[in-house]
Amino acid sequence: MEFRGCYVAIITPFTVDGKLDEAGLRSNIEFLIKGGVAGIVPCGTTGESATLSWEEHKRVIDIAVEQAEGKVQVVAGAGSNNTAEAVEAAKHAKKSGADAIMSITPYYNKPSQDGLYRHFKAITSEVDIPMLVYNVPGRTGVNMLPETVERLCELPQVRAVKEASGDISQISEIHRRCGGRLDVLSGDDGLTLPVLAVGGKGVVSVIGNIVPDKLSAMVEMFLKGDAAGALKIHEELLPLSKIVFIESNPVPVKACMMEIGLAAGPVRLPLAPMIESNKEKLLSVLKTYSISKK
Repeated sequence: MEFRGCYVAIITPFTVDGKLDEAGLRSNIEFLIKGGVAGIVPCGTTGESATLSWEEHKRVIDIAVEQAEGKVQVVAGAGSNNTAEAVEAAKHAKKSGADAIMSITPYYNKPSQDGLYRHFKAITSEVDIPMLVYNVPGRTGVNMLPETVERLCELPQVRAVKEASGDISQISEIHRRCGGRLDVLSGDDGLTLPVLAVGGKGVVSVIGNIVPDKLSAMVEMFLKGDAAGALKIHEELLPLSKIVFIESNPVPVKACMMEIGLAAGPVRLPLAPMIESNKEKLLSVLKTYSISKK
């Protein structure tokens, strides 16, 4: 399996009373399919996976697979700081028919580099499904080093890495060591173009929830050799890429989605609604784009 193009870390829409909005989830997935994305990633950080019950997690994955109908890849979130729990999540993803899993480096535990390797190896030894490993030290408290990613290339299920360290030098080193053996995806919207420039194949995006067509076009332009065209879109989207992180993800992107008529609903505690001054800044930037639910 090749990881190439724009993948969207989809939000989990909730009803006003905080329950899973299944109809809204299906509608959002259709919006992304029409926007030309390569794949969707349910139950990641943007999907508020930390506050989903296990039953809700499984249901979101099942709906995503059903709604995608093979039109786009489904990369199911299957990460945990408990290796045994991550294995169970991976087993369910495979059973549901997901194309691959995304598994985050364990958070809070702060494992060693060898611990990270052993964690992912344990998952791959139990479940035969393509894996996208996810490095986001700002969320987890541990940075997966290029040497560890290179070790993971030994595992046939590990096909890609989502890099959200924000360190282009590190990302470039990963590609230098592993570029022929796994695909590198950006985990930061604002760094997608720089990551592509050092050998990346795409992005797992937050703003893709609202501008899937533009982001997909940018990635494809660059990969087909139109660096100037890609740069133009990158610069157009840069203010949006920045403002959606004015507060913790996915609080701002959910606010954007509600503003343009997509299903989103509230966030779950301990996340809270945006403070009014930040919401005004967000919507001010959003209004400079011609974005609407298609």
